[in-house]
Amino acid sequence: MLCAERLGEQLRPGDVLLLQGDLGAGKTTFVRGLVQALKVNPRKVNSPTFVLMNYYKGKMPVYHFDLYRLENAKELETLDFDEYFYGQGISLIEWPERLGEYKPKQYYLVEFQHKGDDQRHICISYPSKPQRRSSRSL
Repeated sequence: MLCAERLGEQLRPGDVLLLQGDLGAGKTTFVRGLVQALKVNPRKVNSPTFVLMNYYKGKMPVYHFDLYRLENAKELETLDFDEYFYGQGISLIEWPERLGEYKPKQYYLVEFQHKGDDQRHICISYPSKPQRRSSRSL
């Protein structure tokens, strides 16, 4: 969770993180570490699978999406997602492959792979290279 906390310290309003990995890969656990850096109680974090989005109030708003149950990307239109993705908070999106054409232009990609019962490989990349940032180290 230290990696998640360090990333959380670097985030700014309007940042979007796409969290990609299999069921049980550690996405929600990662979110708990990340929100701790944003002054949110990590015990409040749970997977929003049944409601599509949880909102956490901290140093800045955190919008935690879980698109696992989304049947098609058109369902996002009912959420006014762009208000969240490009607003004053941080958007964390589990199962981002379900975004389809609504995938944001700028985002961080966090990929999770199982490496054993208690081990995960986490790769954080910036495939869309946010232009408003200078390089930072985690």
